[in-house]
Amino acid sequence: MIVIGASLGGMKALRWIITALPSSFPLPIVAILHRHKESDEALVELLQVDARLPVSEVIDKEPIQPGHMYVAPADYHLFIEREYFSLSTDELVQYARPSIDVVFESAADTFGENVIGIILTGANQDGSKGAMRIKDRGGLIIVQDPESAECPIMPAAVLQCVHADYIRPVEEIGQLLLRLAVNRTSIPR
Repeated sequence: MIVIGASLGGMKALRWIITALPSSFPLPIVAILHRHKESDEALVELLQVDARLPVSEVIDKEPIQPGHMYVAPADYHLFIEREYFSLSTDELVQYARPSIDVVFESAADTFGENVIGIILTGANQDGSKGAMRIKDRGGLIIVQDPESAECPIMPAAVLQCVHADYIRPVEEIGQLLLRLAVNRTSIPR
């Protein structure tokens, strides 16, 4: 399972990553972007233009499928269960809903060492606690090099809390995921 968190500048960064992945990419990917609570599915449509993988917005209780990119819906927290997603309207976390921390923590608690967490460009500290949980459970953390980020605050905040396994410019993260996916299963049971 791959979980990706981004905020300011995140759409451009996500497009770099999704473009690098072939239709045969085996792992499910969950993208969490801070966006206005009344956002529509335009984000999904824009990502699908560049993607070879199917891209969709998460629906409550939707089964997790390998080789699919899921986008957290606006104004909902996303929880990752063993075989499906859950949505909630609990209080904001780090001033956001969806919160990167919430998704990262639930992925770590559910899939442990089989999680790859990625923090991209952004303007707050959301994702720092979640990255710590992923590391505590044996997963990997990839951080966009803050010098290459449109807004370096989020990746820099994570690097202050966690020893990242990889720090890369966003243009290299997709290829890195291809190499890492070789040794991981699609959905651990």
